[in-house]
Amino acid sequence: MGRMRITKFGHSCVRLSATSDVVIDPGGWSEREALDGVAAVLVTHEHPDHWTVDQLRATDAPVFTIAAVADRIRDADPVVAERLTVVRPGEELDVAGFSVRVIGEKHAVIHPELTHFDNSGYLVSDGDSTLFHPGDSFTRPGQQVDVFCAPACAPWAKMSELVDLARDVAAPRSLAIHDKVYSDLGLGVVDRTMGQFLEPVGSTWHRLEPGSDL
Repeated sequence: MGRMRITKFGHSCVRLSATSDVVIDPGGWSEREALDGVAAVLVTHEHPDHWTVDQLRATDAPVFTIAAVADRIRDADPVVAERLTVVRPGEELDVAGFSVRVIGEKHAVIHPELTHFDNSGYLVSDGDSTLFHPGDSFTRPGQQVDVFCAPACAPWAKMSELVDLARDVAAPRSLAIHDKVYSDLGLGVVDRTMGQFLEPVGSTWHRLEPGSDL
């Protein structure tokens, strides 16, 4: 699939490597080594399983994120905030040699009586291959992609919704993210169900151990 290397780390953290390295959503459930030597960090939304200030302190790379996250970073560590670039839905950026488009505005609804958080996903391309990471949302990328980072389980989703999301995107490869909510037994159900529904649309389901390449 071209030259972009894709490495899955804990939960929703994915590292992309081409001429440089970019990491998406290095949160509190992700390994610190995901940040080693990266040229940039992308954060989709403010929940701590997608970023923590300690993780961001582990690198001196620039951080690209939405305004809601930027506000939290400024409160947590003004020094880290000096590396911030605030992005907006629809914006197109060059991030460390990758083409990045910011897609979507809202987190999936957790409960109608709870705050409806902001969230933007990232469509990332190295010129040969394209990956879409939606963060915690049901937002579709609006185009064909080579790899879809597909949420596997979440308190804001039921299985049928996540199956339909991955099936609608129909990427040749669907990489499981947001996969630390269920037990191993529950994840086994996810794997069987995703495989059953994705095979007919030409997509393969991959749930990897942290540090493994797709």
